[in-house]
Amino acid sequence: MRDVPESGNDQVSARADDEVARFVERFALLLVEAGIARMPARVFGALLVAEDGTRTAAELTEQLRVSPAAISGAVRYLTQVGLISRGRHPGERRDHYEVTDDLWYEAYANRDKQLEQWALLLGDGAAIVGEDTRAGRRLAQSRQFFDFLRGEIDGMMRRWREYQREHGADSSR
Repeated sequence: MRDVPESGNDQVSARADDEVARFVERFALLLVEAGIARMPARVFGALLVAEDGTRTAAELTEQLRVSPAAISGAVRYLTQVGLISRGRHPGERRDHYEVTDDLWYEAYANRDKQLEQWALLLGDGAAIVGEDTRAGRRLAQSRQFFDFLRGEIDGMMRRWREYQREHGADSSR
């Protein structure tokens, strides 16, 4: 049996798919260097390059050529840290995992509660070890840092929205 030659469009499509797959792997490696586990990084990259930002677990399994268990653990982690969301389309039984067009804004805007918890706990730690000790001063300074970040997030988010308006980079495109 002879192989049927690919049409020109098929070759272009295969080449584009290969380039997308290489991009996903390069992006995943960058996230791994930043401390994210490899499989969640690959899944996140795959969702970012999806035209609608949405994939089912089965689609991710096929695209990334990994086991369903690997996808399950990855989407659990990504959902917990707020980088993706899980939902269902009306009438369907399968979950879809999604990144929004405004995901970075949402991820940073939602960090306020986490920063508040860190600041409170660090303040407790400083009080426990004694604020007049070296460890206490370190903990107190760490608390101040997170309090400072919390105070800056609102202004930073406002400036981002202004930047989007000025540069036509709104998320409704």
